[in-house]
Amino acid sequence: MEWAHIIAGLGVGLLVGLTGVGGGSLMTPILVLAFGFAPAAAVGTDLWFAAITKMVGGSLHHSRRSIDWQVLRRLWLGSLPAALATLAWLQASGMGQTKNGLILKALGVVLLLTAVAMLLKKRLHTLGLQLRGTAPDRFKSAQPPLTVLAGALLGFLVTLTSVGAGALGTVMLVYLYPRRLTPARLVGTDIVHAIPLTVLAGSGHALMGNVDLALLGWLLLGSVPGVLIGSHYSTRAPEGFVRPAIALVLTLVGLKLVTS
Repeated sequence: MEWAHIIAGLGVGLLVGLTGVGGGSLMTPILVLAFGFAPAAAVGTDLWFAAITKMVGGSLHHSRRSIDWQVLRRLWLGSLPAALATLAWLQASGMGQTKNGLILKALGVVLLLTAVAMLLKKRLHTLGLQLRGTAPDRFKSAQPPLTVLAGALLGFLVTLTSVGAGALGTVMLVYLYPRRLTPARLVGTDIVHAIPLTVLAGSGHALMGNVDLALLGWLLLGSVPGVLIGSHYSTRAPEGFVRPAIALVLTLVGLKLVTS
C-alpha cells in the first residue's frame, strides 16, 4: 500500500507544480475514496502534505521572482484570520473529529464549485480585462478589499475541507488581476499564498488528532520530486487540456461525495 501512497503523492505533486492546482482538490478525495481514510484525518493530513509540497514549489518560484508579494499580503490578511476562526469553530463544535459525514458533504460541494470555477477561468479573465479597461480607477480601488475577501473565503474553505487554495485561488486572482499576473506569477503567487495558510490550518488539525504522520511521509516521498518536476515545466503546461481534465474528475468525485 505504501507504493500506492507514493504514486498518489507523485501525481498530485506534478499537478501542483504545473498548475498550482490539485493539492487538496485531488489528494483529499483520493485518501477518502481510494484508501478509506476518515474525512477528518484526510483533511488534516492533506493540509500538511500541501504545505510541505508547496514549500518546495514555492522556493523555485521565489528563485524565479514569479511571486507578487503585494497581492500575497492582501490574501493573507483575509485567509489567516479566517483559518484561525474556522479552527476555533471546529474545536468548539467538535466537528473537527466527529462530523465526518458533514465534512464529506462540504468537500463534495467545494469540489463541484472548484470544477465550475476552473471551467470559467478564461471567461472570468476576459471579464476582468473588460472591467479593467472600461473602468480602471474603480476596478483598481476595488482590488484590495476584494482580494482580502477572497483570502477570507479561501481560509475558511481550506481549513474545513483542505480544498480551494489552488483551483479557486487562481480563478479569483485571474479575475482580480487580469493584467498584472502573468501565468507564471499567477501560479507562483497562488502556491506561496497556500504555504502559511496550510501550515496554520494543518497545525490546528494536528492538535485535534487529525494528522496521520506515517501516511504523510509516504505521500511526500512522491510529491517532493513531483512538484520539482512540475514547477520546472510550469510555463509549458498544456493548460487547455490539463484544467478541463481536472475539472471533469472533480465533478465526478464531487457528485459522488454529495450523493453518498
